Amino acid sequence: MKYLIVGLGNIGPEYADTRHNIGFMILDELAKQEGAKFYHMRLAYYSEVSFKGRTLHLIKPTTYMNLSGKAMNHWMKELKIPVENVMVLVDDIALPLGTLRLKPKGSAAGHNGLKHIETTLGHNNYARLRFGVGDNYPKGRQVDYVLSGFDDDEKPELPALIDRSIEMIKGFATIGTELTMTRYNK
Repeated sequence: MKYLIVGLGNIGPEYADTRHNIGFMILDELAKQEGAKFYHMRLAYYSEVSFKGRTLHLIKPTTYMNLSGKAMNHWMKELKIPVENVMVLVDDIALPLGTLRLKPKGSAAGHNGLKHIETTLGHNNYARLRFGVGDNYPKGRQVDYVLSGFDDDEKPELPALIDRSIEMIKGFATIGTELTMTRYNK
């Protein structure tokens, strides 16, 4: 069984470790834990890991956030992976830091990466792991907030949240969306 795990983010050192790049951060840690490396390929940095007889194809799109659907669509076709075996990792300002929510489908909720994926696919029936990054920003400063790094008091929480996200990815690929949601969503 093959799965496509899409970590959303923006390429470039100025975006590394920002709230908007949590999808990249999760996949970087997963690859590191599994001894895998990312390679620059068509429209994405690509890696793959095996887990319990499944192959997890990991991509970090190089298209920038607002064109994420282009990379996701390409890799789904290239690898012949059906949408029910796709999971998108995304930052969510509507959730407080520490909240992780797996959903089998849903709206883009104003997130430009998800909007582009929805437009490209023509639907929103794909799993997404929403990683809460909080909403501690002044009115109208949302972009600055998601493109900023995590605060010093938030950084100690990140490793455990990233590890929990990795457990949820592995759950998605082995026990499915519903059981993973029951086990991990809170």
